[in-house]
Amino acid sequence: MSTRRMPRPVIWVFAILPLILGVLMIAVVGGGERPRLATDQLPAGYDSTLATELAAELPDDAGSTAVVVFSAVGTDALAPEALGEIGTLLTDISGAEPVLVPSEDGTAALGILALEATSASEVADAVVDLREQLDQGVPDGVTAQVTGPAGIEADLASVFDGANFRLLAATALVVAVLLIVTYRSPVLWIIPLTVVGIADQTAAALATRVLAAVDIAWNESTTGILSVLVFGAGTNYALLLISRYRDELRTTDDRFAAMGHALKRTLEPVLCSAGTVVVGLLTLLLSLVPTTRGLGLACAVGIVVAAFFVLVCLPACLVLFGRWVFWPKVPRVGDALASETRSVWRRIGDGVARRPIVVGSGVVVVLALLAVGNTQLRLGLDTADQFLVKPEAIAAAERISESFPAGTSNPTLVATRADAAQVQQAIEGVDGVASVAPAGTGEGVTQLQVVLDAAEGSDDADAAVLALRDALGEFDETYVGGPEAQRLDATDAAARDRGLIIPLILGLVLVALGALLRSVVAPILLVLTVVGTYFASLGASWWIFTGVLGFNALDEGVPLLAFLFLVALGVDYNIFLVTRAREESLEHGPREGMLRALGATGGVITSAGILLAAVFAVLGVLPLVVLAQLGVIVCLGVLLDTLVVRTMLVPSLALVLGDKFWWPRRLGSGRHASAI
Repeated sequence: MSTRRMPRPVIWVFAILPLILGVLMIAVVGGGERPRLATDQLPAGYDSTLATELAAELPDDAGSTAVVVFSAVGTDALAPEALGEIGTLLTDISGAEPVLVPSEDGTAALGILALEATSASEVADAVVDLREQLDQGVPDGVTAQVTGPAGIEADLASVFDGANFRLLAATALVVAVLLIVTYRSPVLWIIPLTVVGIADQTAAALATRVLAAVDIAWNESTTGILSVLVFGAGTNYALLLISRYRDELRTTDDRFAAMGHALKRTLEPVLCSAGTVVVGLLTLLLSLVPTTRGLGLACAVGIVVAAFFVLVCLPACLVLFGRWVFWPKVPRVGDALASETRSVWRRIGDGVARRPIVVGSGVVVVLALLAVGNTQLRLGLDTADQFLVKPEAIAAAERISESFPAGTSNPTLVATRADAAQVQQAIEGVDGVASVAPAGTGEGVTQLQVVLDAAEGSDDADAAVLALRDALGEFDETYVGGPEAQRLDATDAAARDRGLIIPLILGLVLVALGALLRSVVAPILLVLTVVGTYFASLGASWWIFTGVLGFNALDEGVPLLAFLFLVALGVDYNIFLVTRAREESLEHGPREGMLRALGATGGVITSAGILLAAVFAVLGVLPLVVLAQLGVIVCLGVLLDTLVVRTMLVPSLALVLGDKFWWPRRLGSGRHASAI
């Protein structure tokens, strides 16, 4: 049904009802809740995960362990009286005889405290309380820093305090500024920003409700990435719709009819684009890591919500406000269409058309040179490298390593149902083990704390963990966990996920493009261009990380997520271009059709790409290195795709191949040619 034939009250329903439902979802229903588990970010079925699951069967009062490092200020050693005061302080805090271990060099001492806290929020609260008590009671001339499993867990939680609000505010500001620049109107930008903003918060509430209902884990990073994706994709769809609506207003006086035509022409590329992204995101459900599965499902829900608001609510809002919202450049009947103007993008297209082989080859060479950085990639972040700003727990761990064996602050943990004495004896015989001691027992389970000599993240630490697993292989239900073991397992699981999910994403995108274009050649070429963009952005980002930002490794999960977002979102812009090229080619032939499509969509796609790149760059306001790395790679990749690949490489391929680009479909060579 055409929008023009709808009674005005119906238009109000389409404009207002989704917004009301969204506000109710945000304010009344709210987001979902789910208890956080220690295994939420660990790959299913791996040894370290099984160790964590088995340790969870220990009595609740085992809690989490905090390691406090006491060190002298301005002196070489801790005085004996200071050690006595520290022991008294720990007794007062814990209510039990403390474990206080002085270092051999006398410059530091470790206090080991068991916190009666099991959930992440309880651990965070307990560590905050512990730090306050230490600050008030520590002897003069002595500093106290909290680390260990509890300290690191608490600092991971605390770095997100207020971060999602900062992310939302920064994202909204970036989108607002870019929309004002794009539309050059003091009014128009408010409408899409309001619609997409409500869609973003609705998506966050609905997505967490869905995750809670199906019992899939999520964390603060999930909602942060979800917000960026909804804002980016939703605004992109809005830009495409408004651009088409503006063009239609230049051919008809009836704005309702103009929106009906614009929506009809926008519906196919947006639905195909959103569908491709959703299917790609759902492949993350095959990941071994629960929070990665949660990210995929949450973002898929977010894309559906964004597309719904843009295709249902935004058109009704725009037509109700009338043409004046475009002021000061109000479109009038008789104004030149975007495809008929000599825009900068049409002039670029004409330049490409004069030497398509040279231009296309040049772009391929540039992408190949940027991709050289992939040969230097190093995957795997140590715990200390995961934060943009060093928290207390990491600083404390570094201080401990100066006076104690390297693995003291984050010991390897062995959980077993076998005879604990025999297991401990086997551990003591493994090279690289500095010490081993019971850390908890109950319900037929024993946990042993193993301190390694090797530095965290080193090859020697990896070798020690593997040697432990070999030595304990003869014991039933005995698993090696802790930070070093978890890092090893995460590396293996990430490689497995990449090997399974990346080819699946490529296959699904190919199928989606083939169904949309009813072509074989074009989908293959379009996918190859976005894959080339991915490797170029990953390689170029590596030089930025190592040469500018000071990162020495890439998080294991970043390559998969960056591939997903760049391929799924990069294909979006190709969809917007080639669907318009197909439409124009039926009237003007393949060559002129591609050039007219580039001229018509160049401005809106470039605006959408710059906006999406900027939105992903905003991930840098969150405090984790993994999010900063993901933001940089996607930002750079989207800019490459928008400004170089889609502007020059794709038109070059289409111009060189002509009708063969659309094979086996034939668009013909002139006016109203029929497709086969």
